[in-house]
Amino acid sequence: MYQSKKYIKDDPEFIFQFIQHHPFATMVSKSQHFIATHIPVLVEGNAENFRLYAHIANHNEQLETLKDDAEVLLIFSGAQGYVSSSWYTEKDISTWDYSAVHVNARIKLQTREELESSLKKLVNTFENRQNSPLFYEEIPKQMLLDHLPLITGFWAKPFKIQGIAKLHQGYKKEDIASSIDHLEKGDSQQKSLAKDIKEENNL
Repeated sequence: MYQSKKYIKDDPEFIFQFIQHHPFATMVSKSQHFIATHIPVLVEGNAENFRLYAHIANHNEQLETLKDDAEVLLIFSGAQGYVSSSWYTEKDISTWDYSAVHVNARIKLQTREELESSLKKLVNTFENRQNSPLFYEEIPKQMLLDHLPLITGFWAKPFKIQGIAKLHQGYKKEDIASSIDHLEKGDSQQKSLAKDIKEENNL
C-alpha cells in the first residue's frame, strides 16, 4: 500500500477497531493470475494479537489458492469520497479522502467443527443488530447440513499490517469545516466520510 507519512495509521487499536467496524473485505490471492473475492471477515483476539476468519463457496475458483500457509491480501475499506476544492476559502486542487487497512496473512483451513463455530459467530454477530434476529441455532438443521459441505472455512494469521487514513489532516480549519458541511449534505457514504474527517481532526 502507498502510504504518505502523515496519513499512516499503525496503532494496533486503530487497526483492530477498523477491521471490526468494516468487516466486508476484498481477499486477493494468486495462482496463474490475481483473483479476488468480496467476503465478510471477522476478527478474533485483541489489538496486539489476533487472527481473522471467513469462508468461501467451494465452487469459487479462488478456493484452489487457499492452501495451508498460502498468502492472501485482505483489504478493509472505510468511507471514501471526492472532496471539491470549490469548498475551500482559496483555489486549490481537489482530492479524494478515504481510509483502509491492508492485511497480508497466512491461511490455515478450518475443520468442519471450526467452520460451524465460525458460522455461528458470524451469523450471531450480525443478527444481534436486527429487531427480530434469526440466530444460527434457529436455522433448520437439515438446511445447515446441506449447506456446510458447500463451503470452506479458513483462518488468516496476519504477518504484515498497514493502515491509512487520508482525512484532510494538515488543511486549514475553515476548509476542513466547510468540507465536512458539504459532505454532511450528501449521501450516506459522504455522511460517513464527514464523520471520519471530523473525528480525525477533533472537530
